[in-house]
Parts: sequence; structure tokens; C-alpha cells
Amino acid sequence: MSSNQTTIIPIYTTKGDAEAFLAYPYLFNRSGDWIGFITPKREVYSVLGDFVGTLTNDPRIIRKRATSSLKPRLKPPPRPRRIYPPATIPLPPMMPELSHSVIDVLLEAPERLHTVDTGESRLDLD
Repeated sequence: MSSNQTTIIPIYTTKGDAEAFLAYPYLFNRSGDWIGFITPKREVYSVLGDFVGTLTNDPRIIRKRATSSLKPRLKPPPRPRRIYPPATIPLPPMMPELSHSVIDVLLEAPERLHTVDTGESRLDLD
């Protein structure tokens, strides 16, 4: 692998499906479209800068079921180029069960990670 090629890490669901890919700091869907970004503190944000959840070591994206304190919106990084997800993906690690107070975002709230041109609060394209 050349030094200018970014490592692509599959992000799994609790069921063990790779539903997103991390090419730090960018998150992509299975089609290679940009759906979010990750901060150095492993906080996951949508393409619009809305807090989505936290990246675990598994790796999967989780969030508390009830979030009373919302994090401020962040300015998204510049839009990345589309990626081409790997043809073969490693088997997922054994995933511990999540407590009832936590949800797997990619399973239970995948709409929180949408592309720039979809989602209920999408930007108008002029």
C-alpha cells in the first residue's frame, strides 16, 4: 500500500454487517458516498455537522437512547472525494451486547448518517 493511500476501516453493526467505512476523519456508506466525519475524541457527526454518536473500539457507532444534552453543531470538514470500499471485508469481531440505554446508530437510526444530498435537513442546492 502506498503512503498516500488512506486506510479504510469497516464500521460494523451489532449484527456484524459492515454498513460504513472510515477513512479518517471521513465516514462513508457502502456505496462510497460521504455520510459523516469523526473527531479525534471519536465523536461521530453527520455531513451537516450534527452530533450522531460515538465510535467504539468494536468498531461501531453508538449513542445514548435519551440525549438530554445535545452537543453543538460542528463545521464539517471540506467534502472528500468518493471512496471505493474494499471488495473484501474482514469478519467482524465478537460484539458485546449493548445496554438498553444505548442504540447502534447504523442499525436503529441510520437516517442520522445521510449523504449531503439526502436527509430531512438537507441543504438546498442552487
